[in-house]
Formats: sequence, structure tokens, C-alpha cells
Amino acid sequence: MRILTTLTYYRPHYSGLTIYAERLARAMIARGHQVTVLTSRYDPNLPGRETRDGVQVIRPHVLMHISKGVLMPTMFYWAWVNIRRADIVHLHLPQLDAAYIAIICWLMKKPIVLTYHCDLILPKGFIHSIANQVSHL
Repeated sequence: MRILTTLTYYRPHYSGLTIYAERLARAMIARGHQVTVLTSRYDPNLPGRETRDGVQVIRPHVLMHISKGVLMPTMFYWAWVNIRRADIVHLHLPQLDAAYIAIICWLMKKPIVLTYHCDLILPKGFIHSIANQVSHL
């Protein structure tokens, strides 16, 4: 099975969410599945593409950070291309791109698994209030 996992951060970023996603991806590889992770290039020194422990990692360019979230102008393109290739999509929340990723899955009739890790609560401020509203759609 071809599995596409999407999340804002992936290894080498270190958090409970990234450790969980990495362990799950490795377990799926060990069972003979193909796993692609679509995540952010939160650090410009990271490669745009790499293979980590058998997992193909694709990192679109980050235009700007909004607290812990990121804006990636080319994420829609990379999501469309990779969802088309996938048999199933695993979406990890919170993620600013989640709504349109889910819509692309629906349009392409691709099954989607959603893992809701935590709420996104940002400090007060104009940009953060917009991000809070978008994250609760």
C-alpha cells in the first residue's frame, strides 16, 4: 500500500507528534508498505527531498512562520501530486493545510485517516486570531 502522511513538522524536528509519526512510518515500511511524508521545510538547511529509514520525505519551502504553523505556497501542488499517487492519506492535526488536503482527498475519492493530536491555541494578536479561526474550520 502507498501511504501519504502529512504533518507540519517531521524529523529531525523533535516533538511527541514527530516521534509518533516517525515510528508509525517505520512500522509501515517494515510491513512492506511505501510511505511518503509531506511536511514543511521549516529549516532552510534541510533538504527538499530525502529518504529517512526507507521513508520518502518531501519538504515544500516555507514562506513564513505563524507561531508553530507555517505557510507553504507550493503545498497545494505537492499535496495534489502525492495524494493522486497514494492509496490512503494519514493527516496529522493541527495543520494549517488540513482543510484543503481533506478536500483533495474527497475529490480524488482517497480514504483519509485523521489523527488529532492537540488543540492549536495561539497567543492574542491579529494574525494569530485568523490562524485560530482557520484551524477550527
